[in-house]
Amino acid sequence: MIRHTVVFTLKHQPGSVEEGAFLRDAKVLAGIPGVEKFEQLRQVSSKNDYAFGFSMEFADQAAYAGYNEHPDHVAFVRDRWALEVDRFLEIDYAAL
Repeated sequence: MIRHTVVFTLKHQPGSVEEGAFLRDAKVLAGIPGVEKFEQLRQVSSKNDYAFGFSMEFADQAAYAGYNEHPDHVAFVRDRWALEVDRFLEIDYAAL
């Protein structure tokens, strides 16, 4: 199992229409074959200043690779993520 996580902050104002549209449109990622347990999360810790997180799981490396290469993922990264995310940190985990 691979757990793919990313924490990020958007360029948009908190609570703005643009922020809401980005989060709504990101749900397309949940429909990509191989994606399991997709979650959108609001970051609440005072230990960092990222605003949101996405988390999802994949059965194996092949499923994760399929997600990364899927046209919906590629388009979302190109058309939304690259333009609207201010900064991010991505971490991918495999169970021990």
